[in-house]
Amino acid sequence: MNNHMQQDSLFIHKADALAAEALRQDAAFDTEQWQRYIEQEIGFILPNVQRKWLVNAVTQTALSYGLTILQLWQQLPINHELRQQLLDKVLIHESRFFRHQPSIEFVTECALQHQRRQLANDSNVNSNVASNANNSDHIGANELFRIWSVGCASGQETWSLAMSLAAKHLTHYTILGTDVSEQALKKARVGQYDKRQQALIPPHCQQFVQPLRQASVIEALRFAPVATNTKQTIKNSVNAHWQVMPTLKQQVRFTLHNIINQEPPTPHLQQVIVCQNMLLYFRKFDQRDILARLSEQCALGGYIILAPGEALFWRPSNMRRIAHPQINAWQKISA
Repeated sequence: MNNHMQQDSLFIHKADALAAEALRQDAAFDTEQWQRYIEQEIGFILPNVQRKWLVNAVTQTALSYGLTILQLWQQLPINHELRQQLLDKVLIHESRFFRHQPSIEFVTECALQHQRRQLANDSNVNSNVASNANNSDHIGANELFRIWSVGCASGQETWSLAMSLAAKHLTHYTILGTDVSEQALKKARVGQYDKRQQALIPPHCQQFVQPLRQASVIEALRFAPVATNTKQTIKNSVNAHWQVMPTLKQQVRFTLHNIINQEPPTPHLQQVIVCQNMLLYFRKFDQRDILARLSEQCALGGYIILAPGEALFWRPSNMRRIAHPQINAWQKISA
């Protein structure tokens, strides 16, 4: 394993040297061209202050495939794996558990209210349809409380929501985490994190933390999809200290999805859509389009939760802002 780490270090140093050379030769590396490409592909705006970050991502991707930067540019339109590798290196993969606890508490309370309504509906139906007590088609019998975590990165927000709901003994829910980075989603699916992340989890949710044995790391690596970013997967697993309890994984799934695309990741309308700290990477006109798509995917009476202070320009006619001192939540009031 130390050999892998040493090879990674040499790889990064070599990529940094190439990046420095590219920066010295502006003719060989058109930063604006690559910034436009990233924006065209996923809508993200990379400011000039992140120029070195972008150069490193491009040069490391080219180096890993044995290509020059020009060859990489020529291959991107026809090589999906190469494109995904580049995007994985450009995007921010890390988040943290319970990043904004008031939002998580709000979602949990919404789920509790949904369950109470379901139980009341079930009780009314059962009393009115006593002759068919086993009927599974009555109102609300199979209506899951659906949550969509947009831009979930490596899964911390998604698992925080699952822990909070499970701590209230809720089971009739499903959480979908989506991101444009396949590398981040692989880590999210495995659900293994370090001690620093565990320290952020509140006491009442620590019951969903399971110490990680070395055998579990090996098992996760054995079943992880083979890809060119295997080294990063190994590094993440070696640094992992604990994993999410397997019981939580029954209600959670992760899928690749680009929010700029018009196609939704699921045909189901969502009771809650959480989209925090992501819109700031997009231009305002793209933010409007994204919010309109999220509104279409939100169920009537459902909620869209943004980061505090985010998208203050938004004034949709079919949504009303919830009066809450700590969260930026909007409820859908008409179709």
